[in-house]
Amino acid sequence: MLSRLPHALRGVVTATLLGLNTLVLTVLMLPPALLKLVVPSVAVRRACDRVLTGLASAWVAANNAWIAAVRPAKWDVQGVDSLHPRGWYLVSSNHQSWVDILVLQRIFHGHIPFLKFFLKQELIWVPVIGLAWWALDFPFMKRGKGKGAQQNDLKTTREACEKFKRIPTSVINFVEGTRFTPAKHAQQKSPYRHLLKPKIGGLGIALATMGEQFEALLDVTIVYPHGTPSFTDLICGRIDAVIVRVQQRPIPPEVLGSDPIADKAYRQRIGTWVEQQWAEKDALIDELLRGAGDSAR
Repeated sequence: MLSRLPHALRGVVTATLLGLNTLVLTVLMLPPALLKLVVPSVAVRRACDRVLTGLASAWVAANNAWIAAVRPAKWDVQGVDSLHPRGWYLVSSNHQSWVDILVLQRIFHGHIPFLKFFLKQELIWVPVIGLAWWALDFPFMKRGKGKGAQQNDLKTTREACEKFKRIPTSVINFVEGTRFTPAKHAQQKSPYRHLLKPKIGGLGIALATMGEQFEALLDVTIVYPHGTPSFTDLICGRIDAVIVRVQQRPIPPEVLGSDPIADKAYRQRIGTWVEQQWAEKDALIDELLRGAGDSAR
């Protein structure tokens, strides 16, 4: 029914549904969030975490419902069937649009634990959703320059990851650090056709703080065969195809446990590991785009 409406009207309806879904979620999260804040008991906080994560998963399920209803798009997803929702995963993905986040939540829903993101400190003040991020223990990072600020980010992330150990968690990092655009690609003089240069800061912190607990790195490649969509395209039902490939990669011992700020050799080991993945991902994007083009003929 929703898919039969004009695009602009679809956008109004789905934006309203998203807003109401987010508002209701946040209101429901307030009691367990406040209880977790004032009661120091580990058992109570663990129970609150389960309730909060369950509510967040319900929010994702509701979003998935309107994404499916707004337009019957073709979703070509491979690599999620062998995953399980009681594990710990580090997720790495290319990044082109805000749509990526909802795509990741959709494909992983029910397959792995609720995704946690590294966020800028300023985002904690975003109305409504900033409170939800805080309650769910998303790591807020200042990302300042200099070793002092970086060490503070490392400390913040270590504290967040200690909380993650209480309940199965998936931590996601967009290694490019920002959304891909042709202008950024040209400015960087990136050696990759479809990707920006990888930045290992956030990934290095995650590996240093809880790398041994992660069962695997989930290397995600997202391709939009008909061009990178905006969030408006998503809510208005203008996306007709999404391709996602998920590859489980073992995390080698040499990229675990050191200090990504003080240990230069450790950063170089992570950099070499990530650059190899990036070269393979760039080739895979080429292959997927060619395949999508051939099937359209």
